[in-house]
Amino acid sequence: MRRLLVAIAGFCAVVGAAANANAYEIDPLTRQPLSAQPDSLRPQASPVPRETITYNGPYGPGTVIISTGERRLYLVQPGGKAIRYGIGVGRPGFTWGGTQSITMKREWPDWRPPAQMLRRRPDLPRYMPGGPDNPLGARAMYLGSTLYRIHGSNEPETIGQAVSSGCIRMVNEDVIDLYERVKVGTRVVVLR
Repeated sequence: MRRLLVAIAGFCAVVGAAANANAYEIDPLTRQPLSAQPDSLRPQASPVPRETITYNGPYGPGTVIISTGERRLYLVQPGGKAIRYGIGVGRPGFTWGGTQSITMKREWPDWRPPAQMLRRRPDLPRYMPGGPDNPLGARAMYLGSTLYRIHGSNEPETIGQAVSSGCIRMVNEDVIDLYERVKVGTRVVVLR
C-alpha cells in the first residue's frame, strides 16, 4: 500500500510540474503564455503537418500553389524547395481554379458572410468581429476581386477535407506562418 501511495504522489508531482511548466511557456506566434490563451489560439495539431519538400515544378520562388485535389498548399522557395501545408478546400459545387494574387492581408479579420452564403444559410450572423471565435481565424489573405480567401480556421479537423464554400482553410498556426512569408501581390495558382 505504501508503494502505491508513493507512486501516486510521484505521478501527481510530475503532472503538477508539467502543468506549471505550461503556465509559463510562451507561444512564439502570439507572444502570450499558453495557459492564458483560449483553446482556439493554442497551437493546433493539423492532421496534415507542415513540411519542407523538394520542388521542381514550373513556378518560381514566392508563388503560392493550391492543389485542391491534393488538399495541399505549396509556397515555392528558392533552391528547389517548397513549404507544403495541409488545407481544407471547397466542397463539391464550390471548387474553382485559376490564377489570382493576394490583394489584401488582415490579422484577426472581421467576417461579413457574402450575400450568396446568407441566401444558403440565413441563420448566419451578418457580421462577426475578428477574434478567436471568428470563422476566418487568426489571419486572412484575400484573393483578387473574388469572394475567396486563404484563412485560418478554428476547426483543425476540417484540414484535408472539402468542406468550405470555396475558401482555403488552414490551421491558425500554419496561416500565421504563411501570412508572415507572403506579401500583397503574391501570385496564387489554384489547380483543380
